[in-house]
Amino acid sequence: MPSTEYDLRFLQAGIPLLEEYLLSDNLYWSVGVSSPAGEPAFPQMTIGQLLLARARLHARSLSPEQRDLLARLDEEMDSIRARWRVAWGKKTAHEFRARLNLWRDFLEEYRQNPNSNLDRYAYEVRRRVMLHYLKDEAEGLTVQEEDLLKGLDSLLQKSLQPGDFVWNSGLSAGFPREPFWYLYGQLKSEQQA
Repeated sequence: MPSTEYDLRFLQAGIPLLEEYLLSDNLYWSVGVSSPAGEPAFPQMTIGQLLLARARLHARSLSPEQRDLLARLDEEMDSIRARWRVAWGKKTAHEFRARLNLWRDFLEEYRQNPNSNLDRYAYEVRRRVMLHYLKDEAEGLTVQEEDLLKGLDSLLQKSLQPGDFVWNSGLSAGFPREPFWYLYGQLKSEQQA
């Protein structure tokens, strides 16, 4: 799981680019900075990635300086969202659809070959978390898209062995079992299914 420094630096790099990103046709945007030493490269910026980084930061125990910085970043992000509400809604809908398809593809790969995909769950489930945040922000989602997400959740509930929080336990307070039930457990192996 990314560190506090990683998520803060990602938000600091991404938020100043957000307005230009919202007005572009691109779904993915490079933040153009390096991640902290020893950590993976930053992902391409999307609204979902920004919302996920922000949620992880709010879940962490932060120093007073980090809390002040996060409050300023929150304010800046919320201001851009308010100023460009229509562009924000369209971009989040576009990303929701893309992430929904990727999440569906992962669950289908798991369904076809459970044992080969068990170890990917803690990483892949971040897409489901992003879908949670994007759904409320997206403009014009169809009934079919919402039904697909419900169907995937139903499939996942049958395939998930309830258990411990799948990410770093220091984040669990920010992602309670309800509504983030899918972060509490592991996929069943072929023998358990």
